[in-house]
Amino acid sequence: MSSIKYDDYLLKDKLPLFWCGGCGNGNVLGSILRAFANLKFKRQKTVVVTGIGCWGKADDYINTNTFHGTHGRALAFATGIKLANPDLNVIALMGDGDGATIGGNHLIHAARRNVDITAVLVNNFNYGMTGGQYSGTTPEHSFTSTSRYGHIEEGFDLCKLAAAAGAPFVARGTVYGITQLDKLVEQALCKKGFSFVEVITPCPTHFGRLNGLKTASLMLNWIKENSVTKNQAEKMSDGEIRGKFVTGVFVDVDKEDYSTRYKKLQQRAAEAVEGGCDK
Repeated sequence: MSSIKYDDYLLKDKLPLFWCGGCGNGNVLGSILRAFANLKFKRQKTVVVTGIGCWGKADDYINTNTFHGTHGRALAFATGIKLANPDLNVIALMGDGDGATIGGNHLIHAARRNVDITAVLVNNFNYGMTGGQYSGTTPEHSFTSTSRYGHIEEGFDLCKLAAAAGAPFVARGTVYGITQLDKLVEQALCKKGFSFVEVITPCPTHFGRLNGLKTASLMLNWIKENSVTKNQAEKMSDGEIRGKFVTGVFVDVDKEDYSTRYKKLQQRAAEAVEGGCDK
């Protein structure tokens, strides 16, 4: 039997990719497909759920079951799919606008419920598809099409948000550190329960152009210069770490997932009915 390769999960007839030159979405897609291959995911038992936005186009290229939903609702659809068939591998792909600014409540409650879904959120710091407006993760003082004189809000730290909401696996990688990202995605897919991976990949067309990062090489160097590992961050002061992208695994604990708990509840209910008790 021939070995499984990452491009077995790629719809090659859909190439070239939709994304702008210099966009890191293709790199993230590669990490996901390599993880599928390493874990030997069966295409028929895998569902990739996307929302609206640049990263929402990822399902165009993935050779598994896919579901393309509405803006901000990828996790809601993914939850329904997983609960209807707990044996499926369910992966939700979201951008920062889709997953945090519009769909932030779904992110909080999917983490709180501990639904067995892997969420890969690509953070490009703006609404890339609709003109580069600022989002809930846009860094303070940066420029967007709707913050021409500098953004005055502090962006969400999505990993801290997911951790505080109760996610048992939380990690962050970047499109500069692809080897690390490959490992993080694979770890997340192996985790039972809600796993959250944020990927830093700024939008070159809008965010990059307005913030002095007009080429892919400039943007990658910027990511490199502003990234530190979790171990490095632990030795830095709050002032030193401000504005940096801390990468690595922040939470990795074992918790009983929602589907398992729900099955137990169904069993108790069935036993109560059989025993003539409605409690």
